Amino acid sequence: MARRTKRLWTDEEKRSICFQTAAPGVSVAQVARRYAANANLIFKWLRDPRFVPDPAAAPGLSEGLRFLSVEIVEAVKATPVTPVAEKRIEIELAGGHRKRISGGYDPEALARLIRGLTA
Repeated sequence: MARRTKRLWTDEEKRSICFQTAAPGVSVAQVARRYAANANLIFKWLRDPRFVPDPAAAPGLSEGLRFLSVEIVEAVKATPVTPVAEKRIEIELAGGHRKRISGGYDPEALARLIRGLTA
């Protein structure tokens, strides 16, 4: 059985990881998974005053809300999908499975369905 080696984190790494936990909507568990660390270890670092995220370092982080720049562009009109005329399609798959499609259908969607079923 392979031995585990203890990971040694620098103070700067600890500060960086603790800082990421202060972002709105981010949990300590998510940050821990990102670094393959135990969440309890990060909670321990957060109790240490040396690693507590400084709210002044990231304006808006302490309030949990930030404004993002937005650019409004002209909407692009999508071409509507025209269904094929009313027909009936029967597809027999390996293993005796059978799919029946009646009425209008989108040929591209049908092709994706067949590729998904045969994969």
